[in-house]
Amino acid sequence: MSRIAVIGGGAWGTALAAAEARAGRPTVLWARDPDVAAAIRRTGRNERFLPGIDLPAGLGATADLADAVRDATLALVVVPAQALRDVMPALAGASDGGTPLVLCAKGIERGSGLFPSAVAAEFVDMGRLATLSGPSFAADVAQGLPTAVTLAARDEALADALARQLSAGTFRIYASTDLAGVEAGGALKNVLAIAAGIVAGRGLGASAGAAIVTRGLAELRRLGQALGGRPETLAGLSGLGDLVLTCSGPQSRNFAYGLALGRGEDLTKLKLAEGVFSAAVAAGLADRHGIDAPIVETVAAILAGQTTIEAAIEALLSRPLKREDD
Repeated sequence: MSRIAVIGGGAWGTALAAAEARAGRPTVLWARDPDVAAAIRRTGRNERFLPGIDLPAGLGATADLADAVRDATLALVVVPAQALRDVMPALAGASDGGTPLVLCAKGIERGSGLFPSAVAAEFVDMGRLATLSGPSFAADVAQGLPTAVTLAARDEALADALARQLSAGTFRIYASTDLAGVEAGGALKNVLAIAAGIVAGRGLGASAGAAIVTRGLAELRRLGQALGGRPETLAGLSGLGDLVLTCSGPQSRNFAYGLALGRGEDLTKLKLAEGVFSAAVAAGLADRHGIDAPIVETVAAILAGQTTIEAAIEALLSRPLKREDD
């Protein structure tokens, strides 16, 4: 039976490891912090990142990366997009040269403007890389609640095989070869969720919330296609589906960040919101490709302190009217 290594002991990594272990697959979770790994082994829980959820008894945990990937037939790489470059050299050195690596981060590297697969491809062959993305809260997956996501790889046979191998009962995975579209959707929805949170935090109403999600989807599709994504992918689980979920409430870190921002609350104690790092890069990509993306650009300007929320709202509402399909 295949052995799965999950690289990253945060909420999402723990949830994915739990889903695989619950399906009866030998699974080991690598956590950077030895205390997290020790607590999982001792208590069967990851209270720091996924509190109150019992993990499957067969789930292993270690802080030794080489131990985690030893004899693994595939690895789920579940570290934030901004930390991937730091982890990849050690992971590439420790893993077998043919072991598939499934990247589970959603974002764009701030310094380079690269998506996770492009970062990872600097260290391993692109042919062993895949990306997992879609509408999925860690707590839902960890508890075995029904969830559907997308796994993309350039090689169709690899995508199909990994999707079948990792699907687990209520955790359904749909295969795709549109790596660009899946990564674009996963990154851009984070930025748009901050906008949705700001709208809610400012008390602008449910109608405004629906408008920001819908017009945000238009931007996601335009920019995603310019980056090489397919329209059907951007309208699927890893585009529209993930956008709907992450804009639905404060269980989403990006929405919660926007909500606090809109309310004028202290942001320093909030959990990492990947959209904060991706906003400026996404706005830059839109500008470079000549894509009209006013919501993405507005979020980037607000986060950079270049405009106030009030001025940004006024600017968006005063934009010239246009056809909806433009």
